[in-house]
Amino acid sequence: MKKQTSLFIAIRYLWGRAREGGRYLRGAAAGIAVSLIPIIVTLIVADGMIRGILDRYLELGTGHLIVYDFLGEDNPSDTIENILQIDKVTGAWPEQRGTGVLAGKTGRTGVAVRAIEPSFWDYEQNARMLKIIEGNHKPVSDRDIVLGETLAGVIGVKLGDTVRLMMLRYSEEGRMSPRTASFTVSGIVSCGYNELDEIWCNISLEGGARILPDNSSTSIIVKIDDPYKNASDLRSEIYLKLENSHTVYSWKEILRSQYSSYEITRQLLLFIMALIVMVAAVNVTSATSMLALERQKDIAVLKVTGSSIAGIRDIFLFGGFLTGLFGSIIGILLGLLIGVNINTIIRSLEIALSFFSGLFNGSEVKILDPGFYLETIPIIIDWNAVFLIGLFTIICSVLASWIPAHRAGKLKPMELLRKT
Repeated sequence: MKKQTSLFIAIRYLWGRAREGGRYLRGAAAGIAVSLIPIIVTLIVADGMIRGILDRYLELGTGHLIVYDFLGEDNPSDTIENILQIDKVTGAWPEQRGTGVLAGKTGRTGVAVRAIEPSFWDYEQNARMLKIIEGNHKPVSDRDIVLGETLAGVIGVKLGDTVRLMMLRYSEEGRMSPRTASFTVSGIVSCGYNELDEIWCNISLEGGARILPDNSSTSIIVKIDDPYKNASDLRSEIYLKLENSHTVYSWKEILRSQYSSYEITRQLLLFIMALIVMVAAVNVTSATSMLALERQKDIAVLKVTGSSIAGIRDIFLFGGFLTGLFGSIIGILLGLLIGVNINTIIRSLEIALSFFSGLFNGSEVKILDPGFYLETIPIIIDWNAVFLIGLFTIICSVLASWIPAHRAGKLKPMELLRKT
């Protein structure tokens, strides 16, 4: 029996009438489709959350690359000019960082102070991720300070209020003394991620000269065209172009522990979902076995007319393959449909649950707590992963159908004819 004939018979069984055994294969395909929906949705949501959080750290926090001049001998402007000459580098800005205590009207808290050129906040990716709550998104004068929405709420300040920033400075003798400066809140912003909003405290470079100690961390933030692909190569290129007194770090080195944690969590989620797919694929074994029992007469006739063991086996192997194929296609399509609309679905569920909760004097329901998650999940589809998931499902389906297919090929025609 030719392969094409085996495939034709398998297709007929799959799409045939229920009493001819097609219900078993279609049922197994439906089970596979249902199991694939959550794994595709999980993949989209996990990748979106990871990319969304990382993008905010990369664009608004660490930058793509950070250059340190440990000897402090070079002029930062000359260093930036050399960096900008490198292909695929899109921007570079000097920055100073320090930690201090910020006091407002109703509270005080520790903050990570950043003094950076205002043009940094006009960079396309940065401006796109910032939501202006009040005022301006960047400090202009040396008296301006821009706070995160969460931080402003903690210390109880609004646009135009005065805050006091205290930092520790060290004298030449090594003595520690506090230094305090007043700033006016010129803007309140949100980057959509609470963990960053609660420490968001930005001043201008001139403002940093007023309050930041001389030994505060000084660096150059570098932006490149694609930080996920070119960070390592450009890191080496920048290091070779600059003098030995400079050290260059990529975002993967700075956020190594955080990035590894995200990746491990993603892989564990996919592994757990893969187990569900394997269980669903096992249903193909029972479906193929039941199909072989239902079609014993067909097997007997094919055997009598000269079909080989391999030919009969191929019919049921193709049946398992088609079951996995159609189950994968349907499940992946439905998973993608739900995944790309996940934000709308979540908002709708929150509205519905809040409505029912309100009937019982309950509070507003938030499925994704903005204190730990992004306000909106970016839609990221890893097509390579989607393809591998579909391929894995089909392979599991074929392997699951192997034993019943092999048994069907070895059935003796005369015994089958006597039974039928």
